[in-house]
Amino acid sequence: MPEGHTLHRLADDLSTAFAGTSPRVSSPQGRMSEAAALVDGTELESASAHGKHLFLDFAGDRVIHVHLGLIGKFTLTPFAPPTGQVRLRLANDETAADLRGPQLCALRTPAEVSAQVAKLGPDPLRTDADPELAWRKIQRSGKPIAALLMDQSVLSGVGNVYRAEVLFRNRLSPMTPGNQLRRQSWRAIWSDLVELMPIGVRDNRIDTVRDEHTPEAMGRPPRRDDHGGEVYVYRRNGMDCLVCGREVRTQLLEGRNLFWCATCQRRR
Repeated sequence: MPEGHTLHRLADDLSTAFAGTSPRVSSPQGRMSEAAALVDGTELESASAHGKHLFLDFAGDRVIHVHLGLIGKFTLTPFAPPTGQVRLRLANDETAADLRGPQLCALRTPAEVSAQVAKLGPDPLRTDADPELAWRKIQRSGKPIAALLMDQSVLSGVGNVYRAEVLFRNRLSPMTPGNQLRRQSWRAIWSDLVELMPIGVRDNRIDTVRDEHTPEAMGRPPRRDDHGGEVYVYRRNGMDCLVCGREVRTQLLEGRNLFWCATCQRRR
């Protein structure tokens, strides 16, 4: 599932292509035909994201709410006739943005969007985010911090990659219960996310290694992975830790693979 930086990058790209204009909106697949007709030819005022949710705000208090889920794709290409199962299309004479396979695509009112956002935790990529909202939930929970970081009602936009990497970078055991985490540690996690996630938006990939652990600095080959980016532990199970040389571990936690270094991440 795409992490929050992907949705923010997508919102920026959609805004660049269509904000302030009145794109043609259609549903070639047919499943969104009625909703598309209501916003077709009206001004797209803005595109924004909160965590893994994308919102397209049209004039007339109409909002298209998208959640890509596991297989959804929203791609921008030079204009050409649609192909395949396109749930929703925004287009002008130069650009087409095609949505395929989303978990959710629905027409909402601003009040419904506000209600949805109220259920979500703060998003490190938003300037209006309040990390204290997440901290209050974390300190009341006995769940491992690795599980809480993935809970979108606690924190928005963080997925499996950022979860594993910020815990490693802060040398925290992923099994530390939320109610045993120190406030100082939470502030460090939040600050790290606020630093790393905008880089993901800018570069459209996740890089988390510090300068001294890059391939160039260590004289090692670049990472080859379809997720891209240089990371410390994510999907590096069985490989040597870039810092201590011990084997990176993995285990299943609440249905998702967790990656960590037991030597570097001893702190609770």
